[in-house]
Amino acid sequence: QVQLVESGGGLVQPGGSLRLSCAASGIIFRIYTMGWYRQSPGQQRELIATISTGGSSNYADSVKGRFTISRDNAKNTVYLQMNSLNSEDTAVYYCNNAARTWPWGQGTQVTVSS
Repeated sequence: QVQLVESGGGLVQPGGSLRLSCAASGIIFRIYTMGWYRQSPGQQRELIATISTGGSSNYADSVKGRFTISRDNAKNTVYLQMNSLNSEDTAVYYCNNAARTWPWGQGTQVTVSS
């Protein structure tokens, strides 16, 4: 079955950077457009970045210019490089395919605070 394992979150000061990873198993990873999502307390889970099978990426306006999504098909892993973090980026971050059809992983908590 599909398993998604997110990692790399933590506590970071405003202006700092983090790199998140999501390892996928149980799927033919390379054929899927992948996405990073995040959910803040009391908010719906939102899609913030996608990367196609060919490597094309798209971003939500809230993260455009600060976050970069990438993938390594050999490792079945998708990454999210997050720079210039601010308090509004505090959330639990998840990955999934762009259609959100797989079971969600546990996510990784990102807290931006001084």
